[in-house]
Amino acid sequence: MKLEQYLESTLLHPAASKEEIRQLCEEAGENRLKGVCIHPYYVSLARDILKGTGVYVVTVVGFPFGCSFAEVKEVEAKRAVEEGANELDMVLNIAALKNREEEVLREEIKGVVRCGIPLKGIIETGLLNEEDIAVACRLLAEGGAKYVKTSTGFGPRGASLEDILLLRSLLPPEAGIKASGGIRTAEFAQQLIKAGADRIGTSSALQILNECAQKRWEG
Repeated sequence: MKLEQYLESTLLHPAASKEEIRQLCEEAGENRLKGVCIHPYYVSLARDILKGTGVYVVTVVGFPFGCSFAEVKEVEAKRAVEEGANELDMVLNIAALKNREEEVLREEIKGVVRCGIPLKGIIETGLLNEEDIAVACRLLAEGGAKYVKTSTGFGPRGASLEDILLLRSLLPPEAGIKASGGIRTAEFAQQLIKAGADRIGTSSALQILNECAQKRWEG
């Protein structure tokens, strides 16, 4: 697979302008990236710009802290689908995870999954220990999430190789992994992919592609 098909170009700054989102989408289309990851407010704009390009419109739910109620997350997810989102990146309720309130987590996963498009569960690995991560992976896999995503980019740290290796050891083979947070170089992106990441969420997608422009990508 070509490198660009791993990349989700991300712009989740709360003050991002319409023109910045437009540029992000146009560049993603021109470079045939896998997707763009943006706030729900801009989903319909991205849908219109990316129509016919094959680039996914990915948006976030319960972002960035995840502590909203399950029914709120479901409403947010449904509206995003209506606006044209292709995938949903939902922040898991970290407080409920730390408290081992598994039914709370099952309910929010179920509610977003039934919206009908692929769910990536964001678990914010920088706030979790290995036992927390294992519980989150089990519940997301059982609940029908298609991917587990490492972080929001707003937590204490971004993705690490150790995160990806641990997630790959815990998840069933069919479950994907999205590495995100602090991924700014082609070398690091390649290392994460070799460790088991299926998607790379980054605000440096074009920089990463440019680094690879003079050499053959070995995916």
